[in-house]
Amino acid sequence: MIKRVNHIAIAVKNMDEALSVFENLFGLKAAHIEELPDHGVKAAAIPIGDGEIELLEPIDPEGAVAKFIERRGEGIHHICLEVDNIDEELKSLAKRGVELIDKVGRKGLAGKVGFLHPRAAKGVIIELAQKV
Repeated sequence: MIKRVNHIAIAVKNMDEALSVFENLFGLKAAHIEELPDHGVKAAAIPIGDGEIELLEPIDPEGAVAKFIERRGEGIHHICLEVDNIDEELKSLAKRGVELIDKVGRKGLAGKVGFLHPRAAKGVIIELAQKV
């Protein structure tokens, strides 16, 4: 079951520049920055209200975010929806024939996460996240 929008992720070429933009424009600061080698990114979580803006800087030139920036430029990468049980949600979606990138949850900045293929949601990358 979907609980709420957890975050909106933005693909950026330079984390320091992007963090400076959000701080200078809106006074927002990152609460947490972490490298996620399995995702090929350095990620920063910027709290806002009961959600977050997540900045993603590629650390792997062959990774999905690097390829996204190469094809589309910087900008909104995905929307993350929070769920109670990531593995149950992914299993349920798979049973219904939804095209998934991840069949089971894996470690992400938002907790245990899994991605739907953009073809499953009208071109939008959807991430599901379970707080752990």
